[in-house]
Amino acid sequence: MTGSVSPKEKADFLRACVIIPTYNNAVTLAGVIKDVSQYSDHIIVVNDGSTDNTTEIIQSFPAVQPVGYEKNKGKGSALRQAFKYAAAKGYKYAITIDSDGQHFAKDLPLFLNKIEENPNSIIIGARNMNQESVPGGSSFGNKFSNFWFKVETGISSPDTQSGYRLYPLEPLKKMHFFTRKYEFEIEVLVRSAWKGVAVESVPVTVYYAPKEERISHFRPFKDFFRISVLNTVLVLIAFLYIKPRDFIRTLFNKKKLGKLLDDHLFNTHQSAQLKAASVAFGIFMGIIPIWGFQLVAAIFLAVLFNLNKPLVIIAANISIPPMIPVVIFLSYKMGTFWMGDKAMQISFSKTITLDSIKHNLLQYIYGSISLAIVAAIIFGLLTFIFLKLTGKKQAA
Repeated sequence: MTGSVSPKEKADFLRACVIIPTYNNAVTLAGVIKDVSQYSDHIIVVNDGSTDNTTEIIQSFPAVQPVGYEKNKGKGSALRQAFKYAAAKGYKYAITIDSDGQHFAKDLPLFLNKIEENPNSIIIGARNMNQESVPGGSSFGNKFSNFWFKVETGISSPDTQSGYRLYPLEPLKKMHFFTRKYEFEIEVLVRSAWKGVAVESVPVTVYYAPKEERISHFRPFKDFFRISVLNTVLVLIAFLYIKPRDFIRTLFNKKKLGKLLDDHLFNTHQSAQLKAASVAFGIFMGIIPIWGFQLVAAIFLAVLFNLNKPLVIIAANISIPPMIPVVIFLSYKMGTFWMGDKAMQISFSKTITLDSIKHNLLQYIYGSISLAIVAAIIFGLLTFIFLKLTGKKQAA
């Protein structure tokens, strides 16, 4: 949308609404609504079972679209209700802003401008978490959340805990969410990223009231525990399904595969020895008998040993489902050298699965470790030779 237009006109054009979830924030709610109304005529306030005079405050603003219910269900439930309502009303985007006065309505145009540049993205309002008024717990929680978001999605974001966000509603309509409290804002972010929704950010202003005036419904122990459980589940899903899925998709996408190899295999910032060692280590971790934890362990150790993490991840995916029968068969064959007369003979078949490991487990363990060492040496040497040969050609 070009030309000099007001934020209200731009919000109309983009079909964007502003959602204010609230629970017992009567002291600040009216002020937030007044400020937001300067920038948008499309305001949805969700009364999450408040027991104060929140209902009367909402009713004093006839232009506000109210969504409410009697029993408090949590911020996640409030947002889910609001998204459903907004989508049914024909809105394309929804900007969420907290009702405690922490966020400033003057930053709303930043989201509208950013979404024009990056349509159908999630835009996070990134707060300055280094200012003195930021509570220590909030600063730690933000760093904690940013770290796990990067692990789960591969995306770096400066403020994954900010409630000031713009959401594209269309992709959310196709998703079934499970969380209902504060952890919902993590679930929706991670799962949207897994669906291919871009995650962008804009810097916003934040205000933290003095401790004695601050109203917070965040329960440090219970909510942090719920967030930790959610991150544990998301990490497992990421490493057991999402990352292998994305890797397979990359293999069949020439452009992505070429870029991946250029960035991490053919780059000149690391030695051929380090890259060969990374491939060898990934192959080793992909074969050793710790099914379900191979990728997690590989990434952790790759960070610890300062290896090329993408190459380790790519090589560790040697144990993706189509390769499982091959890995199990060769492991049993390698194990025959250790078991002697007690060795179990198997023939190769596509029907070989992880259940096959139950039969003569010791042979499989010995064999898989042996296979992991041999395969790592072979692939590591081949990678080193290949890089040296291609390096000479490029130099020539």
